[in-house]
Amino acid sequence: MATGKINVSVENIFPLIKKFLYSDHEIFLRELISNATDATLKLKHLTSIGEAKVEYGDPKIEVKVDKEAKEIRIIDQGIGMTSDEVKKYINEVAFSGAEEFLDKYKDAGKDAGIIGHFGLGFYSAFMVADKVEILTKSFKDEPAVHWSCDGSPEFELKETDRTERGTEIVLHIAEDSTEFLEDSKIRELLKKYNKFMPIPIKFGTRTETLPKPEDAKEDDPAPTQEVDDIINNPTPAWTKKPNDLKDEDYASFYRELYPMQFEEPLFNIHLNVDYPFNLTGILYFPKLTNDLNIQKDRIQLYQNQVFVTDNVEGIVPEFLTMLKGVIDSPDIPLNVSRSYLQADGAVKKISSYITKKVADKLSSLFKNNREDFEKKWNDIKVVIEYGMLSEDKFFEKAEKFALYPTVNNEYFTYEELEAKIKDTQTDKDDKMVILYASDEEAQHSYIEAAKAKGYEVLLMDSPIVPHLIQKLETSKEKISFARVDADHIDNLIKKEDTSISKLSDEEKDKLKEQIEGVIGEKSAFTVQLEAMDSTAQPFIITEPEFMRRMKDMQQTGGGGMFGMGNMPDMFNLIVNTNHELVGEILSTKTAKKRERLINQSLDLARLSKGLLKGEELTNFIARSYEMIK
Repeated sequence: MATGKINVSVENIFPLIKKFLYSDHEIFLRELISNATDATLKLKHLTSIGEAKVEYGDPKIEVKVDKEAKEIRIIDQGIGMTSDEVKKYINEVAFSGAEEFLDKYKDAGKDAGIIGHFGLGFYSAFMVADKVEILTKSFKDEPAVHWSCDGSPEFELKETDRTERGTEIVLHIAEDSTEFLEDSKIRELLKKYNKFMPIPIKFGTRTETLPKPEDAKEDDPAPTQEVDDIINNPTPAWTKKPNDLKDEDYASFYRELYPMQFEEPLFNIHLNVDYPFNLTGILYFPKLTNDLNIQKDRIQLYQNQVFVTDNVEGIVPEFLTMLKGVIDSPDIPLNVSRSYLQADGAVKKISSYITKKVADKLSSLFKNNREDFEKKWNDIKVVIEYGMLSEDKFFEKAEKFALYPTVNNEYFTYEELEAKIKDTQTDKDDKMVILYASDEEAQHSYIEAAKAKGYEVLLMDSPIVPHLIQKLETSKEKISFARVDADHIDNLIKKEDTSISKLSDEEKDKLKEQIEGVIGEKSAFTVQLEAMDSTAQPFIITEPEFMRRMKDMQQTGGGGMFGMGNMPDMFNLIVNTNHELVGEILSTKTAKKRERLINQSLDLARLSKGLLKGEELTNFIARSYEMIK
């Protein structure tokens, strides 16, 4: 028997581990299962290259909980350790067994699947245990050994009569961690962190119903048997080749990931790259709402099938955090800070690759089945528009498949839209004006006025539209976007002036004075007199494009002028000086009648704009009944 002090670079590593090294005590189980998996995969590799002259067999990892004895045991059938290896890998923490193994077999392929063999991860056991034992027998023909430590640098090492190859870790659970002696807690942790580990994990047994014998009577109970309860799926879909999977396999895996999600995803993207980094995974496009926040943090990040986190910001481009699925990469460390990940070169390359892969998939879907892509557009547009806004490389690729739907349910790419409207919607300054609506019902009258001129009107109603059109305007030459209610249609796409006012300048001044006198100085409306077609409405309310857009951008986050999000709405009241009713207002001798006509015309314009509510709507209805008596 040997005793000694663990060779660590601080006087006592255990308080450091318990307080600072890991922020969440529950990950001790993840670390120990990872080590057991690693030891098993090492044995698999050594037997495959002939260095281990033993049968690999069909190994599994077993977790046992003894509540009365206050013990948790993690048992593997892997490579095991000799006495010298225990001294080196357990006692000399500064040396990493995993690094040595990698250096020795770095040219033997990636099947070794190293997670980090008995490094600091092992010492996470002391976060929940006040004593830890290791019972281990190497695949080599050497005696089994028993190591124990009570949470101080003192350890004890002796030979033992264990005959089975592999390692058994015994945790004597501390009084402040007895919650981990509950079967339900351990099952929860195994499901959370080890659901897709590559080696089967046994936790207890379950009763399995067998088929009835052919000669059984109808009321005979079906026979049962106790079988190992394997809580993980060692070969999840993302570890397989895309060619080996069918649509139903992807759908089945989605339900495995999200058992409480009843809506099927729209499509998936299978990630599979081994150079210049290793990355596998499956991303799913779910049906999305226009809310940019509620959908996030649904992608699960794994390292060699070990769950790491579902907060993938900095690893996955932000616009894709609304997707669901799995990403697995051995190049992402298990325990590092978020700031480290964001600064890491490999992580940045992974982020760029995922962006490219998603763009390629969307492009392929668009080319292969445009009709189906158009049907899905409203469910995926928020992700694509957000990507165009936030990632320049994605913006360039999205030019080929991003769609611009019209109020007539037609879909155009930007190139197609430009070809369609360039001749009709270019103004006198040679600028192409793209008209859009954000609410088809609320802006119906403005849409109809534009359609009457033969103009196309896009329907752009996602929350980031103000930011997106700002980017489009700055990235392309001689174009501008205008919401259909930003001004009278003839002013939105200004051709050569052809309309001549029926009113003299003196009459216009008088009319403006009359209208402003009725609506009051504190009104939200700025009165503008315009000479328009006599068939156009007499009063039209518009919202100036620039001010409204800046206000919208401020409210949806950034991009606006300081404090503009809190400014009151601003409207223009455009008065058609060529309309018959406007002429009647001007010529009316009775002030009471003139006031009634102005109020009625203004309220009709407000009603059309959806601005007439509450008491003002009640008064309008009463006045209207009086007028038709």
